[in-house]
Amino acid sequence: MVKILAADPIHEDGVKALREFAEVEVATGLTPAKLRERLNRCEVLVVRSATKVTKEVIDAGEQLKVIARAGVGLDNIDVKAAEARGIKVLNAPEAPTVAVAELVLAHMLAWARHLPRADSGTKAGKWEKAQLMGSELRGKTLGIIGTGRIGRDVGYKAKAFSMNLLAYDIRRSPEFVEQTGAKYVDLDMLFRESDFVTLHLALVPETKHMVSKRELELMKSTAVLINTSRGGVVDDGALAEALRTGKIAGACLDVYEREPPRDSPLLKLPNVVLTPHLGASTREAQRDAAIIIAQKIKEALVT
Repeated sequence: MVKILAADPIHEDGVKALREFAEVEVATGLTPAKLRERLNRCEVLVVRSATKVTKEVIDAGEQLKVIARAGVGLDNIDVKAAEARGIKVLNAPEAPTVAVAELVLAHMLAWARHLPRADSGTKAGKWEKAQLMGSELRGKTLGIIGTGRIGRDVGYKAKAFSMNLLAYDIRRSPEFVEQTGAKYVDLDMLFRESDFVTLHLALVPETKHMVSKRELELMKSTAVLINTSRGGVVDDGALAEALRTGKIAGACLDVYEREPPRDSPLLKLPNVVLTPHLGASTREAQRDAAIIIAQKIKEALVT
């Protein structure tokens, strides 16, 4: 019987699905040495984001056939080392689509209505109603960079708030345009004309610091940058400077160049809304990711 090691916590429904065709060991929090030792007996390794699947880990898994991440990216897996061994690398990018898209809308609403300050102030006994005049999303322009699953879902939801949509992607979606009225433009125009800019990109060499000083200087002084994709897509230092100097009005961030961002200058700025990489952190998304990855593992083992 196939042996599977789940080195990070995955939803119990996913474990149940795996146990329909394999022997599953759930062992979380393993040191790299312990992980290498356990892998020697397994054909499949399942992780989320905590476990780092390095070349050394991969080489220790002499029987490994599949490495699967119950989540979106593959940042924590040495994909080249796995492919060199003929090991299949799987993930579940479709699982957190709704969760991340809803977080983007939550960030925009939190910014527009000053919710972090309103919450902390009211709890501190303040009544800052006059100081917390907000704005509506209706009629504002949202620039979406990356119109894959998540970017498109953000657009569908933003359209329900009567927002205007600009989009940028190498691959354009006619269906997205037809359903939302979005207009594909070049990056410079998107940065110049958007009231909110939201990023939905993988972190690859081509997208590293895709948003830096030049791009931030194109934005309106009233504009807000939102990043729920990958931290390295934005130059955090350039962003902090743009926020300090009022070049842009604010930022809503769920991801950072270094996580946790303990020494980041962004932490001390008043014009940011920050969350600790919560994009896929919903019960529904975690369940979906576990079930989807279980099915993909099953398919991979028979092909």
